[in-house]
Amino acid sequence: MSSEYLLYLMDAGVQSVQNYLALHVLLCLIPAFFLAGAIASLFSKESVLKYFGSDAPGYVSYTVAAVSGCLLAVCSCTVLPLFAGIYKRGAGIGPASTFLFSAPAINILAIVYTAKILGYDLGAARAVIAILLSIVVGISMAFIFERKQQEIKKGIKTFGDDEHKKSAYLFILLLAILITPEIISNGRFLGVIMFALILITAHFSNKWFTKEELKEWMGETWFLIKQITPLLLVGVFFAGIIVEILPKEYVVEFVGGNTLSSNFIAAISAALMYFSTLTEVPIISALTILGMGKGPSLAMLLAGPALSLPNMIVISRIMGAKKASVYISLIVIISTISGFAYGMYIA
Repeated sequence: MSSEYLLYLMDAGVQSVQNYLALHVLLCLIPAFFLAGAIASLFSKESVLKYFGSDAPGYVSYTVAAVSGCLLAVCSCTVLPLFAGIYKRGAGIGPASTFLFSAPAINILAIVYTAKILGYDLGAARAVIAILLSIVVGISMAFIFERKQQEIKKGIKTFGDDEHKKSAYLFILLLAILITPEIISNGRFLGVIMFALILITAHFSNKWFTKEELKEWMGETWFLIKQITPLLLVGVFFAGIIVEILPKEYVVEFVGGNTLSSNFIAAISAALMYFSTLTEVPIISALTILGMGKGPSLAMLLAGPALSLPNMIVISRIMGAKKASVYISLIVIISTISGFAYGMYIA
């Protein structure tokens, strides 16, 4: 391997990091970190466990986890601080895994964009199958790893009704900051709206919470940034190199039909690549023009937004290598089977 080619690959990795930072950090990842920090510090553990804990009714926890991602325009990396905040507050591995898969896979913008570009049949299939599969993944993770833990009363902060309402209002404001850039495309109007939302959030945060609570929030946010960001940047760097090394013409050749192997190649290729929010749609659209099958397209739409190299590195740190390996394997296998079944259905 020549030094010129190595320099080319290094430049590709650097470009990948630069593109990631330009597209995500200011308008998407930073609000996600603050939202995750708020979840971890200002929301009581009981309020999280009410919907996501292992003792919560399954039909409630998995339903909430599966559909809560619909409003979040997040990718496989941006969802990580949100997942870390939920998981750290005691959410069961099952519902937490369901949320981790569903949030990037079924956000409203991605579903609408998929239907518009790739066809309404594929858009509808992505939405319905992603919701169902997120629950299957969560139940599988719970069956394999869930262990009932004794409730620890000591040190758990509880809120009264007012505190719950304030936390809910803060969550709505932070969520608005997170999704507004995906809704408004006009740069000047977006700047005005974002500035107003940030001022309103800062005002009510100071009004609703004590200095100690705000300090805890900022501390938790900074902890998540330190834990996740370096791993994300390293993963994005190597993902950029992998995209350059992977011969595109071979990928198109291998995923042109609808076999288990073609769907598996599509799923595993998507899992190794990094798709920022919505970018998977034009990439898959280009591949379909070159002859990619409908089944492999769905397999990529399911596995790509849910997994990426940086995503896999970080979730290994958050939930441990063993749980992460099972989660990743489940996503790839289920995406493969779903893509194959869909391709057979429409044939």
